[in-house]
Amino acid sequence: MATVNSNLSVYDPGQLPSGEDLLVALVVSEWNTQITESLFEGAYDTLRNHKVEEKNISRINVPGSFELIYGAKHAQSKGFDVVIVIGSMIQGETKHFDFVCQGVSQGIKDLNIQSKIPVIFCVLTDNTLQQAIDRSGGQFGNKGIEAAVAALKMAFLSKQ
Repeated sequence: MATVNSNLSVYDPGQLPSGEDLLVALVVSEWNTQITESLFEGAYDTLRNHKVEEKNISRINVPGSFELIYGAKHAQSKGFDVVIVIGSMIQGETKHFDFVCQGVSQGIKDLNIQSKIPVIFCVLTDNTLQQAIDRSGGQFGNKGIEAAVAALKMAFLSKQ
């Protein structure tokens, strides 16, 4: 879902499967909440716009992005059709950023390989706060919307 000077949040709703009867978990990091809340809202609103019932959307909060892996694994064990992990990591002065980014992406990849329940990666890994703002409702759209679109497609694929 990388974007270079484009807004992939604009899509053709007619090209998406219905979310009717889907159970969706949104696992949301409590770190960088200015960003993660906007991503959550984009994903939630998009799911609702595609007939996912409010009662079928569950939010699971976790302390930070690294904990998204466990939160997603937990959600997979609860019978959801698809899981979206939402986080925001912004480059700091240490290598901690690199280790967390790599660990989270590898962990989510592993969950997708090990389970039939797709986990959608909506984790921003930006160099600056402004880049995160631009991708969570700013000039490059809202990656939460894109994650919900991917979730609908992948949930449909996993049921085939």
